[in-house]
Amino acid sequence: MSSIPKTQSAAVVPCHGAALEIKKDHPVKQPSELAPGECLVKLFCTGVCHTDLHASKDDWPLHANTPLVGGHEGVGEVVAIGENTGECPVKIGDRVGIKWVAYSCLNCEQCRNGREQNCPKAKLSGFTIDGTFAEYTVSYVHHVTPIPKNIDSNAAASILCAGLTTYRALKYSRAKIGEWVVLPGAGGGLGHLAVQYAVAMGFRVVAIDTGLEKKKLCLELGAEKWIDFKEAKDIVQAVREACDGEGAHCAVVTTASASGYTQAVDYLRPGGTLMAVGLPGEAKLEASIFFTVFKSINIIGSYVGNRQDAIEALEIASRGRVVVRYECKGLSELKEVYNALKEEKVAGRIVLEMSN
Repeated sequence: MSSIPKTQSAAVVPCHGAALEIKKDHPVKQPSELAPGECLVKLFCTGVCHTDLHASKDDWPLHANTPLVGGHEGVGEVVAIGENTGECPVKIGDRVGIKWVAYSCLNCEQCRNGREQNCPKAKLSGFTIDGTFAEYTVSYVHHVTPIPKNIDSNAAASILCAGLTTYRALKYSRAKIGEWVVLPGAGGGLGHLAVQYAVAMGFRVVAIDTGLEKKKLCLELGAEKWIDFKEAKDIVQAVREACDGEGAHCAVVTTASASGYTQAVDYLRPGGTLMAVGLPGEAKLEASIFFTVFKSINIIGSYVGNRQDAIEALEIASRGRVVVRYECKGLSELKEVYNALKEEKVAGRIVLEMSN
């Protein structure tokens, strides 16, 4: 225990509206200070998500607690466990992942129904409690996710949020093997993972994005059809034509643009399902009530995933069915990463390595 330092480097937002600060003297919670059920994790790396940017900017209808250490895609080693922790599923030395949902009660109606993310007592990494933009963080033994041996930590980090989110949306989409699934933003950080999970689950993918590089990527990853939204004169008609002239069975919309949702309702075939995944702060979901009813359209919100969803998403990736495209940077470069996210200049995922 003596090897655990008293202070660490961490990226901190001091208060709402304040600029991000990289602090070298942020306190590390010591093993003797851990409550039962808590564990201290020494982080190897952490992914960076658009959600972290929203928390930092405070531009959502929900507001993060401050001062805040952001981040919720962390992978590291358990170095301490709170005394008197009962039925502990992890041990010191285990490699684990830290997700958006750091804690839920596991006893309420939402938890019992597999919606731990909707638990009224949920604690959210990098939003309501300190997250993974630090060398050490505190999480909860019953919610950290074991990382399979045959996946590297950097790749696993992105699966813990981007992969988990897209996998769960597809899992609960009601789509069947051989049916058409449309993925707007297919060449992006979430989208390129969604393409691979959809292919692994036996769906036929229509990828929507723009640019030759993203077209090449999506087709390499297994998408059957490609639509460039800047070249297509009519997205709705283009999707219908791509899907046997009848429209898609499902659309998984991860974009923060309201138009992506409106178009999806129009290009879905009767009985189709819109999985709403993106979290635009102010946008409204506008669709024809008449045709939503007339076409028997299902609209389902899908919010991250539960513990079992995370284990499944990692297992699929560990078998090589999903490969994360990522770029490594250091914690000190987080401000530059945020700027790149704002300007939509990030291809794939960004992973911050603590060794840097």
